[in-house]
Amino acid sequence: MEAGARPLFPRREGCALSRPDRAVGSVSEQSGRQAWCARRSAIRERPLGVRRAQFVASAAGGHRRRVSNPREPPQSRQGPAVQADGDSVGRAIAMMIRPRGRSPENFGMLEPTMTRPSRLGTRTAAAAALFLVLALHPRHTPAAAAQDNAREEGAFTLFKFGQAIGQERYEIQPDGAGSVLTSTFSFTDRGTPVPLSTTLQLDAALAPIHFAIKGKSARTSAIDVEVTVTDGAATIRDGALSTHTAIPTSVFAMAGYAPPSVQMQLMRFWAAHGRPPSLPLLPHGVAQIEPRGRDIVESGGRSIALDRYSVKGVIWGRESLWCDETGRLAALVSVDAEFDHFEATRPELAPALPRLVAFAAADGMAALSAGATSESPRSNRAIAVTGGSIIDTSGKPTLANGTVLIKDGRVDAVGAAGEVAVPPDAIVVDAAGKFVIPGLWDMHAHFEQVEWGPLYLAAGITTVRDVGNELEFIAEVRDAVAAGRGVGPRLLLAGVIDGEGPNGFGLARAATPEEGRRWVNRYLAARFDQIKIYSSIKPEVLRAIAAEAHRHKLTVTGHVPNGMNAVEAVEAGLDQINHRQYVDAVMRANPRAAIDLFKKHGTVIDPTLALYELLVRPFTVPIATFEPGVVKVAPELAMPINGMGLQPDAAERQRTSVTEGIANVGALHRAGIPIVAGTDQAVPGYSLHREIELYVTAGFSPLEALQAATIAPARAMKKDGEAGTLEKGKRGDVVVLDGNPLEDIRNTRRIYRVITNGRVFDPAPLWRSVGFQP
Repeated sequence: MEAGARPLFPRREGCALSRPDRAVGSVSEQSGRQAWCARRSAIRERPLGVRRAQFVASAAGGHRRRVSNPREPPQSRQGPAVQADGDSVGRAIAMMIRPRGRSPENFGMLEPTMTRPSRLGTRTAAAAALFLVLALHPRHTPAAAAQDNAREEGAFTLFKFGQAIGQERYEIQPDGAGSVLTSTFSFTDRGTPVPLSTTLQLDAALAPIHFAIKGKSARTSAIDVEVTVTDGAATIRDGALSTHTAIPTSVFAMAGYAPPSVQMQLMRFWAAHGRPPSLPLLPHGVAQIEPRGRDIVESGGRSIALDRYSVKGVIWGRESLWCDETGRLAALVSVDAEFDHFEATRPELAPALPRLVAFAAADGMAALSAGATSESPRSNRAIAVTGGSIIDTSGKPTLANGTVLIKDGRVDAVGAAGEVAVPPDAIVVDAAGKFVIPGLWDMHAHFEQVEWGPLYLAAGITTVRDVGNELEFIAEVRDAVAAGRGVGPRLLLAGVIDGEGPNGFGLARAATPEEGRRWVNRYLAARFDQIKIYSSIKPEVLRAIAAEAHRHKLTVTGHVPNGMNAVEAVEAGLDQINHRQYVDAVMRANPRAAIDLFKKHGTVIDPTLALYELLVRPFTVPIATFEPGVVKVAPELAMPINGMGLQPDAAERQRTSVTEGIANVGALHRAGIPIVAGTDQAVPGYSLHREIELYVTAGFSPLEALQAATIAPARAMKKDGEAGTLEKGKRGDVVVLDGNPLEDIRNTRRIYRVITNGRVFDPAPLWRSVGFQP
């Protein structure tokens, strides 16, 4: 969502990381090598996660031995869920961006965490301590580890879009034969505190006895869950609702991405119980954990081996976790309850975060690509779409019984069936009785998880403009798709720049014109296509950013900064405007003047009507009544998406605003202002179709609505010479529909096949690969 409060969904630098060999002891460091290898070899004889005294590390790691009395888990008290009210909606919409960045002058700089003498001393001491532990505990078993009375405490630095925003501190203390973890987790996101307290009591086998989590998991997401396990059954309280259910023998308790220490205990439980392929979770869900390799972190002169794991089922999609040689969680790359980028690292590993994020992106894209390749194998053969009615979106009449021939990923010919020669070895897509359109565009995307790739293609979206992301993540995803290493649409990237202040977001901050210019050049070097302005930028900084971007032939899109209106922002250099509420204000004041200014400057607008419709719908009106795709989303997404909306009285106060927004989009379109379709996520995949349906409500013809998701965005991004219509020489991005969108725009949802990058995709396996129903 936007500014201030995006309900539940919409929506350091310088550590060198390299791909190491998989051989144990391959760290390229001579001093202390034998001690390190001995420690590593001994530890790897037992399962991951055996908690022993060797977990004690240097103070730099925020982790040491601690002697204290065990304490009982605190009682959890239920609290009300956080809901948006009508008055907060405007502020909420204004802050729904996901910027990413860091100080441009610190790119490539190392942040040492320990001097070499102290490092060697610590390593020697650790090796000696390990020898003593192994001598005293010859049985390297999970049961022995669970009975170990060593206390553990530690800390994680918490990040959102790469910016450090808070900390988790945890303690694990003995509790009879088992243990009790207590965690205090807190961060501040755009001025809003997000506190969370957690208690997890485990038995000697690391199985849950009692779990309680209370607080907030995002700015607008409250959580109050308690699980108590006794005699093969669990009592689960979620807010005011309590249930009692039988449970399987092997089960773990956790509720979402936070806190990281509970994810660490999940990994230890999984290892102690034989690394099963799946693991039921309480209160709901099933975790799937998979080893994915090993990475070497070069940090502050040290080489640190980290084992990488993929975890699915805790959130929608996959998380990447890294554990050190003792089984402690070292780093986590995930998303939070707003589906924004979230990361956590041990404090000493913070400099490694950018590369860890890139590794997570590459690993996730590779995993999804492997599955998609089996469903849609790559081929150098031509592709012929035959017998369909071709709507090329150029404005030409529909061509009945036509053929589109694609060679090497480009349209080679478009014509009547008898006029296009189809090679005998071509892959033929029989489109008889169907309708053929260009691939769709989403001009307001936040591709924050690799699962968005298959999802977009399943929805017929073959190009997206990402308008706010983590640089390392999205650059890796873009490059993986372009190189055929991943599955997804072509990505065009807009690099976000925000200003300073309590509501600033991400690390790409510019308080002065010079800082703004440096960020433009940083994004230019990373091959971004555009610059995105966020809400805290000062007017003089906006002017400097726009001038520098225009000098390099980059356009500037984004929010209207605080203290400015849309007219002033356009005059300062903003070429495109995200979200209709900024336009509504100036249309309300003087519509003729606003339209004249937008026409003079060629301003492009992506209004995100479908998102706003979700945010202000009355809870009494099911989302499925206007967005049928909501019933097909992955189970992990159903609750947050269905939580979007307002109480009926608040929704009624917003009803006029919804009508006004749709009417303004229609008026702008009739005046010749380019309108491009974008979603800001909303209901993943489906909301683009709802967006263009709302354009028809605003007065667009079905063809014009279709053009707003094809040729209009291609023109806005200066890509109309290579995409946006079905014409010879352009990209072979094609969607085959089971219904005529010119008769009913809702037929864009009826997708039969999607073709892009020289591959033919059946949407059903793509939907299923990310947990959606076809």
